[in-house]
Amino acid sequence: MNKVKIGVVDTTFSRVDMYSAVAEALNELPVELVRKTVPGMKDTPVACKILLEKEGCNIAIALCHVGKEKIDEQCAHEANIGIQFAQLLSNKHILGVFVHETEALIEGKLNENEFKEIALNRARKHALNAYWLIAEPNALKAGSGKRQGKQDVGEIK
Repeated sequence: MNKVKIGVVDTTFSRVDMYSAVAEALNELPVELVRKTVPGMKDTPVACKILLEKEGCNIAIALCHVGKEKIDEQCAHEANIGIQFAQLLSNKHILGVFVHETEALIEGKLNENEFKEIALNRARKHALNAYWLIAEPNALKAGSGKRQGKQDVGEIK
């Protein structure tokens, strides 16, 4: 198969360089990455759509850091709706990689190390998912208990 062209959109709002995790995960695969950095997660849908339609990407990944405040969760929801709409308009997949600070709160405070670990794990696993969706769709197995950001839990037998 020819190289899979994957668009990756990240944000200046993010405190973790998730793009590097994507690049590392795909380093040994026949992939061309096209990166676009935007200010925040609500800017990711149109950036992904541009990468899909104007840059010829086969699939896109939106790397989004979600703060812990209620407004951040609302913005994440709005960004996700935009991503869904962009997928429908482009007829191509966009994997929304949202990492919420609320996933790594201890007594109301962000555990930065845990947050970074979750973000990098999720970015790596979704990068591979993006590749497999295009190049090797049979590699994705339903009911296998795969998790992005944490340990896989396995299937229920």
